[in-house]
Amino acid sequence: MNQQPDFVTAVRDDLSDWRQWVARAVVLAHAAAAGLAVVAFTWLSERALGGFSALTAWQPWLPLLWTPALTAAIVWVTQRFAPGAAGSGIPQVMAALSPNMPPENRGWFVSLRLSIAKTLLTASGLLGGLAIGREGPSVQIAAGVMQHAERWLPGRSGVTSQGLLVAGGAAGIAAAFNAPLAGVMFAIEELTRKIEQRNSGLIIAAIVLSGLMAVSVFGNSTYFGVIRVPQLGLDYALPGLLVIISCGLLGGFFSRLLHTSIVGGNDRASRWKRKHPVAFAAGCGVVIAAIGLASSGATFGSGYDYTQRLLEGHTDMPLLYVTLRIVATWLAVWAGVPGGIFAPSLAIGAGIGNDVALLTLLGHEPSTPLIALGMTAFLAAVTQAPITAFIIVMEMVDGHAMVLSLMAAALGASLVSRWISAPLYSALAEAQLQRLLGSAAFGSSVSPPPARSPALPGG
Repeated sequence: MNQQPDFVTAVRDDLSDWRQWVARAVVLAHAAAAGLAVVAFTWLSERALGGFSALTAWQPWLPLLWTPALTAAIVWVTQRFAPGAAGSGIPQVMAALSPNMPPENRGWFVSLRLSIAKTLLTASGLLGGLAIGREGPSVQIAAGVMQHAERWLPGRSGVTSQGLLVAGGAAGIAAAFNAPLAGVMFAIEELTRKIEQRNSGLIIAAIVLSGLMAVSVFGNSTYFGVIRVPQLGLDYALPGLLVIISCGLLGGFFSRLLHTSIVGGNDRASRWKRKHPVAFAAGCGVVIAAIGLASSGATFGSGYDYTQRLLEGHTDMPLLYVTLRIVATWLAVWAGVPGGIFAPSLAIGAGIGNDVALLTLLGHEPSTPLIALGMTAFLAAVTQAPITAFIIVMEMVDGHAMVLSLMAAALGASLVSRWISAPLYSALAEAQLQRLLGSAAFGSSVSPPPARSPALPGG
């Protein structure tokens, strides 16, 4: 029979274990630093987006030269100096958490050096108008800062490297979206299937503390503000189902397309990319710039502004907005630049919800609920992390009145997506591990050199 702890003995043992208190102080200090790193990254990304807007306002045609040139430069720098920074960053953290990853080689995927490179390179991509997001990169950035805490921990502290990576990755989501609950769920659903019971409180405290760093700077406001949700009746049943199915199908195909493009194959385009990655990136940049000009700038950047406009009721979107943004995001990812797909996926989902509202509601009912459903459903379909997706959108738009509807949309779209595509981040993480394990360079137990690193699939 289990005995209850003696209060006095338990308190004395806890207070006398100095290693635990030092470990807690180190972890929480690095959690605060991780939150501030994401805050700095957010500020830099916003300045980069503002810089690109100023550039296009000065010379509207300049992206035809600026975007491909900067895309090529980013890919060249990434491949030569920081190959582990390519892609979104979430697969890298998942690969570092894999039991097949030797501890001495985690620096290929997560490190303080890569966090700095990820910050600068992703912001450079936004300065070039690429259709990428900052939320996925925030996961790798925060994880790199948290991983740095390991060298300062006392022996037998009980805090593991895996725990630090989980806390850092989840802290990145919490700080990027100002959504601590989403960060905790992301840690459980995407990064690991469980949190170590011994240090679960410390890990959750680190996630919340990182989120508080963002709140202290940007204020306790939701990502997209508060949406006005009317009383949902039967008029929304069929349109809502159409949004869920459409997002599930499109999200599944989009996820499969991203995986196929990133991992590559024996087709002509993949061979050209492997042989001439910088020229390939420049070509992608030209098409992205042309799409941006054709859409009057709607497909440039992460899509945050247009998503917010839709939620505020401004439904005057460019023709074929969803299709053009899908292509622009796909090309940016395929080019190999560091950048995420969270914000572009939310923008695509919002566009799908708006299109369905225009076709079915005909202006008789507000379109905001369908836009929120589309955001949730498409993000869940692409990531196949339905609980995280619905919590992110719920916290981002303060849509607590739609909790059940958002949950149903996330689960339904994720189910449809699973019929089409394997989970994107898990598949990319596995591809990275296989590529790295198969390279001769992986036999080295030192940190990755800046040049001649094995080419890694992004994501």
